[in-house]
Amino acid sequence: MSHAHSSTFEAAQTSAGSDRRFSLALARLGSAQKPASGVPAYTRWVNRRLARFAAAAAYSAGWSANAVTAASAALSFVALALMVTVPTTAPLGVAVGVLLAAGYVLDSADGQVARLGGGGSAAGEWLDHVVDAIRTPALHLATLIGLSAVPGIGIWPLLIAIGYCLVSVGQFMSQILAEQLSGAAAPRSDASGIRQSLLLIPTDNGTLCWIFLLWGMPSIFVWVYAAMFLANTVHAAVSMRRKYVRLTVLRKH
Repeated sequence: MSHAHSSTFEAAQTSAGSDRRFSLALARLGSAQKPASGVPAYTRWVNRRLARFAAAAAYSAGWSANAVTAASAALSFVALALMVTVPTTAPLGVAVGVLLAAGYVLDSADGQVARLGGGGSAAGEWLDHVVDAIRTPALHLATLIGLSAVPGIGIWPLLIAIGYCLVSVGQFMSQILAEQLSGAAAPRSDASGIRQSLLLIPTDNGTLCWIFLLWGMPSIFVWVYAAMFLANTVHAAVSMRRKYVRLTVLRKH
């Protein structure tokens, strides 16, 4: 066999092996998903499914879970950098929305890569939470800075961005601490879970990512953003009260 034919054969074998590795990883992930009941709709039916493919591809390519976390952060922060440095235009809105959504896909994929590798590490979980803790307020701070450069936008959208930043950070910490102090929430019925998933669409991180498609049309974006803020504020208040009551009951026992 000539050297050229040998190289082609080896490349074909490598490709076949990679395809098989991807298929096996995808099959394993299909039977090892987190509970979906009550998870917001986009995350439940779109983001997690896309993340499954991304995780299988990353695992097949030899990426670690931490590498996927880093890639997720990079995509998100490129989007935020564009928001604060480039004037608002329709193409910019498309770029920002796609980058944020892609970063969110990888944010869900890193844990799946860890499961394929035999389970995540404490350091990996710490890194994931630290990235999320920075990215969560950074999105709204970038919105504040970007909107402040739009002529005639007014003060109220900037106040909304500050309020959204505070609410999102509070809700993030509320969720993390409640899980640490009391464990996962009690399982819900499938029917209840589906209804809640649909009701939680305005609070879905994926929904938030995609509204930035409107970033190039600030006069429309600010109203959609304000509606999302209102929905998230109401949800955070209800959620925090429920967690507080639950922790109070657990404390008594």
